[in-house]
Amino acid sequence: MRAKEYLSQAVWLDKLIQNKLEQMEKLEAIAQKTTVDLSQEKVSGGKASTSPMENAVVKLIELKHEINDDIDRLIDLKREIIETIGQLSDGSYKLLLEMRYIGGKSWDVIAVELGCDRRTIFRMHGKAIKEIDKIKSCH
Repeated sequence: MRAKEYLSQAVWLDKLIQNKLEQMEKLEAIAQKTTVDLSQEKVSGGKASTSPMENAVVKLIELKHEINDDIDRLIDLKREIIETIGQLSDGSYKLLLEMRYIGGKSWDVIAVELGCDRRTIFRMHGKAIKEIDKIKSCH
């Protein structure tokens, strides 16, 4: 795996978590709007039917578990990426990569915060990525 793909994993996992959180909000809204039909008669010995509310709640619980697992993976992945970035010799490279791949900041925001133009940021990024490639190939 190349350095840029390695570093981008956290960004994509974070976006996946955000998407699942949006799904969870929609499921919560459905679960809150769903009503239980108490007029249905229960048949003894028959197969129990599940209500739409019960289905929504079960799916919501499953999704919450998925999100928690993804968050745990994201924390571990970010910790690993930060350790890798920490092996760079140039402090400005470290800051740039952390801002981009851990903080998820845009190139424009990074350029403003570092007081550089975009071209300089891209040049620094290219050099930092080459160093990360060297670090990753040694391990």
